[in-house]
Amino acid sequence: MDWQELTDLTQGQPFVVERVRLVAGDVAIEGRFEPPQLARLGADDQVFVAAFVRAHGSIKEMERIFGVSYPTVKSRLKRIAEQLDFVDTAPKSTSADIIDRLQRGEISAQEALAELERTR
Repeated sequence: MDWQELTDLTQGQPFVVERVRLVAGDVAIEGRFEPPQLARLGADDQVFVAAFVRAHGSIKEMERIFGVSYPTVKSRLKRIAEQLDFVDTAPKSTSADIIDRLQRGEISAQEALAELERTR
């Protein structure tokens, strides 16, 4: 059974994988494994995401590949994004970063004080 068959069988319902067998060798691993977020998407959405990555994020290329309009591509991306949890990868500002931005005039003294309060 391939991954698409599994996502079709589960029909969007949450699932866990409890047994994994390595292809090379006779080793099986048992436990409760959450599938990655992208694997929880339906097969059509997985294909769409893969195409988007291969198109280097070009909506114009997605329009060409799928024969749909810009709003359709944007709408589908939005719907898929709503199914995914995102991790905030922006590092928190340090006190030194905030002071540097204040000295360069990028933020006001009031903004700097507010940001310094949030870092505590």
